[in-house]
Amino acid sequence: MDAVKSERSAEKTREAEAARDELREALAGVDVVLPSLGVDLVSLTSDYLSPLVELGCCRADVAWKLAAALRRSAQ
Repeated sequence: MDAVKSERSAEKTREAEAARDELREALAGVDVVLPSLGVDLVSLTSDYLSPLVELGCCRADVAWKLAAALRRSAQ
């Protein structure tokens, strides 16, 4: 892997991790924890895709909390 491609890969990883961390912090502020929140590793290897943040799975009560928090913020 050449240096430019390696730096771009590192940049994409930092970007995705920062977005994941900011989302995790914002969700914690409304008492919502998504245990599977992470970075999609396949998107980090793509030359064409932007890095993706994987929301993952959660229990029904967490989904209801998240929906309620979104509704409150939309008002």
